[in-house]
Amino acid sequence: MDLAKFAITKRVISAILSLLILFAGYFAYTKLPRFEDPEFLIRSAQIITPYPGASAEEVALEVTEVVENALQQLRGVDEVRSVSKPGLSEVTVEFTIAAAKDRDALNQRFSLMRAKISDIQANLPPNALTSQVYDDYGDVFALYFAITGEGFSLPELHTYAKELQRQLVTVSGVSKILLSGVQDEVIHVDYEPARLIELGLSPSQIGNLLEGQNLIVPGGTILAGDTRLTIRPLAAVTSLEAIENLVISGPDGASFRLSDIATVSRGLKEPASSSLYRDGQPAIGMGISNVLGGNVVEMGEAVKARMDALISERPIGIDILPISDQSESVKVSVNDFVMNVVLALAIVVGTLLIFMGLRSGLLMGGILLVTVAGTLMGMYLYGLDMQRISLGALIIALGMLVDNAIVVVEGTLVRVQKGENTAKAAIAVVNQTRWPLLGGTIVGFLAFSPIGLSPDNTGEYAGSLFWTIMIALLFSWLVAIWLTPYYCTLLLKPGKEGADKGEGAVLRFYRGLLGRALHMRYVTVAVIVGLFLSALALFSLVPPGFFPASTRAQFVVDFFLPQGTDIDATQARIAEVDEHVRSLEGVTGTNTVVGGGHTRFMLTYDGESGNPAYGQILVDVDGFDRIAPLIPEIQSWLDATYPEASTKVWQFVLGPGGGSKIETRFYGTDPEVLRGLADEAKTIMAAAGAVAVKDDWREKVPVIRPVIDTENARRLGLTQGEISNAVYAHLNGSNIGVYREGDVLTNIVMRPVSSARADVAQLRDIQVFSQVAGGYVPITQVVSDFKLVFEDGTLRRIDRELAITAQSDNAPGVLSGDLFASIRDEIEAIALPPGYRMEWKGEFGSSAEANAGLAATMPLGFGAMVLVVFLLFNAVRQPVIIWLTVPLALIGVVYGLAGTQTPLEFMAILGILSLTGMLIKNAIVLIDETDSQIAGGKARMSAVVDAAVSRFRPVLLGVVTTVLGVLPLLGDPFFKSLAVTIICGLSFATVLTLIFVPTLYAILFRIRAEEVSA
Repeated sequence: MDLAKFAITKRVISAILSLLILFAGYFAYTKLPRFEDPEFLIRSAQIITPYPGASAEEVALEVTEVVENALQQLRGVDEVRSVSKPGLSEVTVEFTIAAAKDRDALNQRFSLMRAKISDIQANLPPNALTSQVYDDYGDVFALYFAITGEGFSLPELHTYAKELQRQLVTVSGVSKILLSGVQDEVIHVDYEPARLIELGLSPSQIGNLLEGQNLIVPGGTILAGDTRLTIRPLAAVTSLEAIENLVISGPDGASFRLSDIATVSRGLKEPASSSLYRDGQPAIGMGISNVLGGNVVEMGEAVKARMDALISERPIGIDILPISDQSESVKVSVNDFVMNVVLALAIVVGTLLIFMGLRSGLLMGGILLVTVAGTLMGMYLYGLDMQRISLGALIIALGMLVDNAIVVVEGTLVRVQKGENTAKAAIAVVNQTRWPLLGGTIVGFLAFSPIGLSPDNTGEYAGSLFWTIMIALLFSWLVAIWLTPYYCTLLLKPGKEGADKGEGAVLRFYRGLLGRALHMRYVTVAVIVGLFLSALALFSLVPPGFFPASTRAQFVVDFFLPQGTDIDATQARIAEVDEHVRSLEGVTGTNTVVGGGHTRFMLTYDGESGNPAYGQILVDVDGFDRIAPLIPEIQSWLDATYPEASTKVWQFVLGPGGGSKIETRFYGTDPEVLRGLADEAKTIMAAAGAVAVKDDWREKVPVIRPVIDTENARRLGLTQGEISNAVYAHLNGSNIGVYREGDVLTNIVMRPVSSARADVAQLRDIQVFSQVAGGYVPITQVVSDFKLVFEDGTLRRIDRELAITAQSDNAPGVLSGDLFASIRDEIEAIALPPGYRMEWKGEFGSSAEANAGLAATMPLGFGAMVLVVFLLFNAVRQPVIIWLTVPLALIGVVYGLAGTQTPLEFMAILGILSLTGMLIKNAIVLIDETDSQIAGGKARMSAVVDAAVSRFRPVLLGVVTTVLGVLPLLGDPFFKSLAVTIICGLSFATVLTLIFVPTLYAILFRIRAEEVSA
């Protein structure tokens, strides 16, 4: 079907369709989901299995091994990682992208995993608790608030937070609400051990009494006439006073109230598992996630509106403060990007107005507007969303979108200037160029296919770049061969604009320059090759990188004390850090968590799992530019003030990543050998000036090990378990029942008074209740000694193999790539015992994995590009010319990156791929025109020169609009390296297209200088 002829003859239909496209584009713009970062599935789940009393080694052998073995029997498993800690097994399973391409497929994998975990429960040791499966491990809580209130206790804040949770979970777009920083409230029954021994009572006796008084059990029913009545007694324990008034009978028949022998009080569970602070004040965290695919901006606005409506019910003094608000940051981010798109659009249209004249410029501006609207509609129909990557792709595509239309408009304009009818001229140009333009368009978006098809997380993160550009370029080609001819008939009138004035000064200069290059063709080739070799030599000056730092006005302080540190000690020290950080200029607030990481409030954040020796501060600042000077200042203060701690001050990264910049992982079988290898690597890192040097096993922890006299214990009728329980009850207390308050069940914990459990020396004073002896016996009768030993506090395994990772970061002012280069050879030279191996992780490893993902799909993408070019020309030499030109585009890239000291990040690699497509597309149009003129009978040398001159303005306009269109991206750290790559690379690629391609054509086709038209 001749679309150009149809569009011109059916003018009303064409006008209506143009308006419909614009309307559909606006509709799509208002309805497209908005996010800060692209959504991608986190295909991981966690299996948590408590094993109270077991060492990390016992947990690894008896629990973790069983769970790992079951998980690795599942299909589609990519990796199984585990952390074995004293009393706790944490196993994380990650599925491959191929096995779980979407949420439905992932849920099927999770269902099979749950069934497998359920099946192995009988294989766990007797004292291990039931495994808990968390398949919502990867949920992101786009809204993250701190609920604080001066003068309010944590339980009071928790009560309000729960009520607010019930109100907000019904808001449209809300998926889940998670509360964090919650510390369980308990009823403490504190007793004097000597008093209990004197009375001959045991905690279990009191527990049995309390349980009998407080259990809810059926009382039966009775028939009264025709009515059956239910008997339902009230629980005897309805208040703290009721607990205190419980009557206890001793062995001698004497009765006591519980308050006579113990003190009953409310309190918080000790030790705390984690706690949250906002600006130093205790807080409850509230994370709110949105439904999959939902608009986070709309969800955030709805939640805030509901909060405002409920403000009258909020107790005076309670504040809800944002820790992270993606709805706001996404709104700002999307608005900034939209402004960049508008700015880029204005730059492109302005450039076209200058170079093509008023009518042609307005024509191209209208075509660009229709194309962008159609692209937004295509994104909406395809299921894409508006976020950093897709909006960046739109900016990249803006300059490329006009390429096809420029060729059609320019060709039509030339014919019109020669007196040809506009409609006939437009139809003729479309029929001549549509297939070369389609080939160039396909090659243009295929250049991005390695990222769109990359089988790793980085590919999934940035994959919308490929799909957005593919939609944009295909629609631009469709508009060029369909609606553009109709638009040309509206604005291009013979004699109205740009009458044929012959070649201007620029074209005459270019014709002369090309003539000299063709005359000295081998010198021209030598110069280009020399530049290429110089670029290869300069490549070492290009800084390495992976993803850049975020522009988020927030940074992080990680604080590790030696493993085994009590959480209260950690909290005391990090409170000092928090206070110091808040005193610094530019800091507007702090959000501190102790005992683990924050709730996952952004996709690329992965918090530290539970660790009493760890704390983290999210530091809010009044502007992104404040972060750079604050990081070294805080890091230096931490190093000087807390030499015993491992600290790290860092910024968020745009894109996948996380962890330390430099990571060396060792695999093997013996924990001691692995620790030795990690220590060697850490020594090398520290000597090179690295900071935050540590390993992910942390230090060994001190453990007191009672040496049980089994003979005496047997004689007294005591088992090891009973002795351990007695020690636990003395130190931590024992649960003797629950106290009901509405829907809240509060544990009642009976424990000795603090003075009886505050000193390690008092361990020898513990009394153990013996049924055989009929009373208490000193623990020293059954325990001969208490030994202090050191055990592994953490054992990590990957795919059932022990693995330890030595970690470090670059000091402020030092590039991570330079640090890595300085230690790489020395660490790789570490002697490894047989069966042990080492691999790089961190930034280098992540970059290598991402590049490997690109490399896996690059042959497919480039193979398709090669095939398209060969099919387009049905020849060999023309494609050879094009593909000999492609590598030379690196000349501009290397000079640009080295000159501006912009790192060769992942996005710069994408820029190189896009540059390849642009270069090939321009070369296709130029060589096709040359072949057409030769086929038309023109002398070959004249055809080479005339074809290049005729394509000079379209090629130059395409390059200029693309280069100027990506200028706004220079201000965005995420896209800066890509923008530098395109600007510098494409600028030099213009020289390759307009000079080097004709020169190679003349050489390969053996065209002599005398082959010119008479």
